[in-house]
Amino acid sequence: MQIPQFPFEIIAWASIAKEEHKGETGTAHWQVMNVGNIRVRKLTYSPGYKADHWCKKGHIIHCLEGDMQTELNDGRIMPLKTGETYVVGDDCEAHRTATKNGCVLFVVD
Repeated sequence: MQIPQFPFEIIAWASIAKEEHKGETGTAHWQVMNVGNIRVRKLTYSPGYKADHWCKKGHIIHCLEGDMQTELNDGRIMPLKTGETYVVGDDCEAHRTATKNGCVLFVVD
């Protein structure tokens, strides 16, 4: 990853509007900050959220609160809980996320 020239900035998440994204079940709220072609997000998944699509984009995802499960297209289920981070590259294992109890994530992609 190459971070483009960008002035020092503090992200005050409370001031960034939330975008609602419906899942197959539940809802995700995204707060998005773009730094050149890098997207920085804070995601809040409702209890019972399940993504409505398979994703092949690369991510760095850190779980701030709660827990979630990422299903890989080969059938593996990868749990992620508070304080843990996962990394996956572009065009690697397709994945989709679900959470039983809800979670808050910090995502760079």
